[in-house]
Amino acid sequence: MAAPIIWDEKQKVTGNRVTVDPITRLEGHGKIEIFLDDSGNVKNAYWQVPEVRGFERFCIGRRVTELAQITARLCGVCPGAHHLAATKAIDGCYNSKPTEAAFHIRDTFYHAHFVHSHIAHFYALAAPDFVCGPAAPAAQRNVLGVVANVGLELGSAVLKARAEAQKVQAIIGGKPTHPLMGVPGGVSKAISKEEAKEIQGYADGLVEFAQTSLKVFHDVVLSNKEYVDIITNKDLYYHETYHMGLVNDKNQLEFHDGKVRVVDQKGNEYDKYDSFDYLDHIGEAVEPWSYEKFPYLKKPGYKGLVDGPDSGLYRATPLSRLNVCESISTPLANEALKEYRETLGVVGREPVQYTLATHWARIIEMLYAAEKLKEDAYSDKLTDPNIKQFDLVPGGRGVGCIEAPRGTLTHDYTCDENGIVTACNLVVGTTNNNGPICMDVAKVAKALIKNYDVSPGLLNMVEMAFRAYDPCNSCATHSLPGQMPLTAEIRNADGSLYDTITRN
Repeated sequence: MAAPIIWDEKQKVTGNRVTVDPITRLEGHGKIEIFLDDSGNVKNAYWQVPEVRGFERFCIGRRVTELAQITARLCGVCPGAHHLAATKAIDGCYNSKPTEAAFHIRDTFYHAHFVHSHIAHFYALAAPDFVCGPAAPAAQRNVLGVVANVGLELGSAVLKARAEAQKVQAIIGGKPTHPLMGVPGGVSKAISKEEAKEIQGYADGLVEFAQTSLKVFHDVVLSNKEYVDIITNKDLYYHETYHMGLVNDKNQLEFHDGKVRVVDQKGNEYDKYDSFDYLDHIGEAVEPWSYEKFPYLKKPGYKGLVDGPDSGLYRATPLSRLNVCESISTPLANEALKEYRETLGVVGREPVQYTLATHWARIIEMLYAAEKLKEDAYSDKLTDPNIKQFDLVPGGRGVGCIEAPRGTLTHDYTCDENGIVTACNLVVGTTNNNGPICMDVAKVAKALIKNYDVSPGLLNMVEMAFRAYDPCNSCATHSLPGQMPLTAEIRNADGSLYDTITRN
């Protein structure tokens, strides 16, 4: 494998404003505005989401049972997360709970979804920065560049694993991308013994693939001292924030059902609550330069884009989920968690605050999800025909909270006695991380861009700050898909246009 290109030649810019639009390798659209002072150093940098909101408003007036399908259209990458969160909220609107078999079928579906999503992010969106290098030519920093470096055998394994995780979702969900599984108090179809056997075969292979992915991360990233130095450099991708995630009754990692746990900057439990009461714990601030809201913990409050114990900003990411859990219930992932903490110098229950370590955490989660999928697939509950509750009556409020691949996801619906939605609120995984993403982008830009010296590699390293969060701005703004302008603008201090670069 060719050595990654980490640094490239800098060039002087004459303007005081650098705009990166579009930013790349994320779901949805966003841009970064970098403002330079008169010395050519970064005065500030902004992560902006210029997409317009829509979904919450037009869910009102619809039948609540339709929302599991409607909200799945928020995103083509994580429809399974929105479908399951919506289904749980609909359960609440009908004052019902799924049968044991239905819960297990949902659980099986969701662990396959997690594997499917995490494969996409690591190999297609994150890996180019490490396999090819941050400063590799842009035309090489993509999934084809990764395959060219690691070989066709691994590339084929990636496609096979992702396809198999998608097939599990299709078997259970009715179709691969926008599932039809969830109904109030259950699921829409039972799983046959033949289907269960097929799922078992896929699950066995996905556990092996997740272990291979951990080895790839070790070989490409952890064995490269320069990468490790970048990851653990506190002047770059590092912030001391609160962390949020779901846990089970043993404070173990949980994606589907559990309580929301928050730990502070020292790893101590700061808060723990039932998701139905999330509004008592979480507030949302707004900034004039972004359509995306800024969630914060109500106890410390919103103090702007700063970290530390007095700031209510928190992260909800794979990094966060490994910070809030005491352990992982599956053996292989739990061993990987121990190595992760030891390697990163965790003392006691200190949280890991290195943003780029999120990539490692994501692969550990992939392994956990694959192990859970295998566990679910071999359970007799998967083929139990008792899959739904009957004679349910709508009316009331329901809150569905799960861990989406990108962070804690909450759907909150209220419907009347006819099952018509009267109120809808979504707190999406990426939205939780909006403040920390902004802080990371600004911190990295300030550390790397000095004296008007800019390069494509440095700008990509600024983009790496948000990529670690795997942001989905389509979800975060609940936007309708729109046009994506492919331009990069450099402006003078007075705002006049200095240069425009168009990407075909």
